Amino acid sequence: YLLRQQLSAIRKELGEEGDDGAEMKILREKIEQAKLPPEAEKESKRELGRMEKLSPASPEYSVIRTYLEWMTSLPWNKTSATAIDIDKARTTLDEDHYDLEKVKNRILEYLAVKKLGEERSADEGIKTREPILCFVGPPGVGKTSLGQSIARALGRKFMRQSFGGLHDEAEIRGHRRTYIGAMPGRIIQALKRVETRDPVIMLDEVDKIGSDWRGDPSSALLEVLDPEQNKDFRDNYLDVPFDLSKVMFITTANQLETIPPPLLDRMEVLQLPGYTEHEKLNIAQKYLIPKEIKANALRTGEIVIPEDTLRGIIKDYTREAGVRNLEREIANLCRKVAKAVAENKTTPITIKPAELHDY
Repeated sequence: YLLRQQLSAIRKELGEEGDDGAEMKILREKIEQAKLPPEAEKESKRELGRMEKLSPASPEYSVIRTYLEWMTSLPWNKTSATAIDIDKARTTLDEDHYDLEKVKNRILEYLAVKKLGEERSADEGIKTREPILCFVGPPGVGKTSLGQSIARALGRKFMRQSFGGLHDEAEIRGHRRTYIGAMPGRIIQALKRVETRDPVIMLDEVDKIGSDWRGDPSSALLEVLDPEQNKDFRDNYLDVPFDLSKVMFITTANQLETIPPPLLDRMEVLQLPGYTEHEKLNIAQKYLIPKEIKANALRTGEIVIPEDTLRGIIKDYTREAGVRNLEREIANLCRKVAKAVAENKTTPITIKPAELHDY
């Protein structure tokens, strides 16, 4: 402390004490407050020592400062999870999704094991192994929204990362600091944004990951998704281990054939087949119609879509596995009715099956 005060006094006499000294002080305080793991703290202090010896005009000065800002802003110890309530989770899943009983039961089993593991780990030394769930099914069957429901049921933050068309391995592992404009990979960036080390991260479209001369991202994902390895995940930019074992990873895909076998082996596949006509009808009545009425600034009593009309839309206008086009056609009807309401036509407007062609 005495030596630091003497150094500060000398710098003041030389006229060098200014923003740089204050910046060093702020960075040192941030490192102390971040409660970094031993290896990360040692690396941060070593880089800060190097930074103190450099001139602020040096290009390396700003590189080290950016690195230290990343290190101190990551959630090394921050968690957001609350106690798991299985009944609340079941209610949340039922509110957001119709049917899908097999998938819902598997999610509830997963949460039950996790809850017991958390309660009994301290007393009996039980350590649960969290599987990586992979939702596979055609577009529009609710894979991404299932992930959002799981996050809501757990009381955790949700982050979606789309991996469709990804070619560069550095997107996952990060760039080395020797490159200009180097950054950590997407996983570390996502954790910085959510500010907690136990979010639900959905990796969308893992069946569409490419590979070329820039590397093979699916091979880089093996380390991220393997529960045995990801507790010491090393991002190329940080170059210190970060514990990803608390993150709940969920992946989605449209087909299994294009997923590399080693990556598929890390995941537990849950198939989400298409919906039947009866299921689509219920989804439309319970979820899609109320949602689109609200989205198109209508009131509940201003539009009436009878069951026969809905069956007509499902059979004749939307032949698909999911319900995305069905939602678009319902939105189409709502817009036409909104136009009629804006023109002061009498409400409620009932849409009969015979009128579907005109609409």
